[in-house]
Amino acid sequence: MADSDPVEDLADDDVDLYDIATWERRTRLDRVAAAIYGLILRTVWSIVVLTAFGILVGIGGLSALVDPQVGVLTVFSAIPAFGLAAYVYVSDPTSAEPIRVLGATFLLGILTASFAAVVNSLLQPAFDPLGFLGLAVFFFVVVGPVEEGVKLLAVRLYAYGRDSFNTVVDGAVYGAMAGLGFATVENSIFIARQLGDLGMDAGFAALIGTGGGITAVRALAGPGHVIYSAIAGYYLGLAKFNPGQRGPIVIKGLLVAAFVHATYNTTVGLGSGLIAGLLDAPPLVGFLGYVLVYDTFWGLYLFRKIRRYTATLDRLRAAGRPTDTDP
Repeated sequence: MADSDPVEDLADDDVDLYDIATWERRTRLDRVAAAIYGLILRTVWSIVVLTAFGILVGIGGLSALVDPQVGVLTVFSAIPAFGLAAYVYVSDPTSAEPIRVLGATFLLGILTASFAAVVNSLLQPAFDPLGFLGLAVFFFVVVGPVEEGVKLLAVRLYAYGRDSFNTVVDGAVYGAMAGLGFATVENSIFIARQLGDLGMDAGFAALIGTGGGITAVRALAGPGHVIYSAIAGYYLGLAKFNPGQRGPIVIKGLLVAAFVHATYNTTVGLGSGLIAGLLDAPPLVGFLGYVLVYDTFWGLYLFRKIRRYTATLDRLRAAGRPTDTDP
């Protein structure tokens, strides 16, 4: 694919190619066209965000804001995922990302989770008659691609177009933040439903016991979302700086993230049970063991990519080749 028109390639710098082979905002009509395009983008962005917010309210995703018990348990459940996202953030060898953009990506991760919740709910009944096989297919065909897709959408909606997104690794950082937002709202919904099923008249001790149990489970599940979306985000960063191959690179990242996500969903029950049986331990211990093994393996996969990038950057800097991200 050509990066420039033949006229532009052959012309000297002093030849005016405006409206021939190049373009810039020169006339009033040019500025009007640019303003209309910007308005269209902002309108589409606003529609997506408002729709996501409306769905999120409808499915009870804001429970953490209105119910103190759910809110406290949600905060505790998100601590491991937050720690992992923070580690990805400090692993970035280039300039620090602005808190404002990180916060916006986190919030968009919360909002776009609503799209995945709706799609999953609508399509899951079609796979139920097939039993475990249907559930596995559902994870690989629907849950993995959809959830990783909406987390990537959270990055694409805002952070992707900012000047702060100026390296490949920034994609992993913003992907991790989107995954943290997704995990937080997912935890909130699960905890709220568990407490709702228990009932407020069950007594404080019962509420704390059940809430603590589901919080522990969700705390273990949360880091996975950060890892999966950081992997997809890394490839989104790679795509940004390879515009000629942008589509295939984004799809590759989504395929890897969706596969890792769906494989976890499919195998976590069996794997946890095997570990608990071998250790003669409670189910939560088996779950902890499986999650630690699985997340460690794929976390190392992610951090090897970041280390390769870092090592290459350090080598080029040592050779005296400055980059746009150097101080």
